[in-house]
Amino acid sequence: MKRFAIILSLLCLLFPSAPALAQQDEVSSAKALINDYSMIGVNYGVGLSTCYFNPSRMNTEMVFSPNYLSITYTKHSKMFGAYPYFALVVGLETGSSGYKFVPDKTSGYLDSVDGANECRIRLFNVPAMMQIHYDVDPLKLMLNVGLYGGWRSSIERSGEGLEKEWENNWRDYERRIDYGLQGGVGFALMFYPVEIHFNCGIRWSWSSLNEPDYYSRYYYRYTYPIDITASVGLHFQLGRRRGRSRAEIKKEAYEYVYGKTEDNPGEDR
Repeated sequence: MKRFAIILSLLCLLFPSAPALAQQDEVSSAKALINDYSMIGVNYGVGLSTCYFNPSRMNTEMVFSPNYLSITYTKHSKMFGAYPYFALVVGLETGSSGYKFVPDKTSGYLDSVDGANECRIRLFNVPAMMQIHYDVDPLKLMLNVGLYGGWRSSIERSGEGLEKEWENNWRDYERRIDYGLQGGVGFALMFYPVEIHFNCGIRWSWSSLNEPDYYSRYYYRYTYPIDITASVGLHFQLGRRRGRSRAEIKKEAYEYVYGKTEDNPGEDR
């Protein structure tokens, strides 16, 4: 009987009890869980732009724009309070859109839109996107998709058949309100409290540059801008990404010292 008691004591020392294991798992899960933290960031990059024309145009070329800039706010959240793979991204961005035609290699014909062979448009947009992310510290993989709305603030165009008064002015039938679909993929390197983001995005406008019936009441014309951007950003975490926040630690310490009763619920002081 004494030998059995000794063996049982050794087993208890070597193997933790089930409640202890459960408590350890709970602590590990709490440490591993990503908080609903928020983040603000600044992004800079370059872009390539073109347009989808209907009816189609000949020999278009991408327009390069080295002046993409955005400020974004990201709020992370968990689905059903347990799956920390989602976030909401909103912000303000400015960039360029446009199109360019090049001469046909065989005939030399150079296409145009109302006399313009090349056009650049300055944009100011407000995107709102849902983000799905997967974290493998210190790496984060991201997929963004959502909508945007904005304003076409200025225009620059050139062409042999373009009248000078329209080089920097808008015509009555041209639309300046912009909206459409926006999304992209990217990854981030995370070094608390800073994250470095690398993104490649696409912006597809659903607002034609012109009124469809401006040229003919019976034959509609559409011009939808499509823009691709590549950017790098510096983002600052506004709260703890993992583990307990200062407020939670302070609350736990207060409850440990004073207890938690109806008269003393343990609020932060």
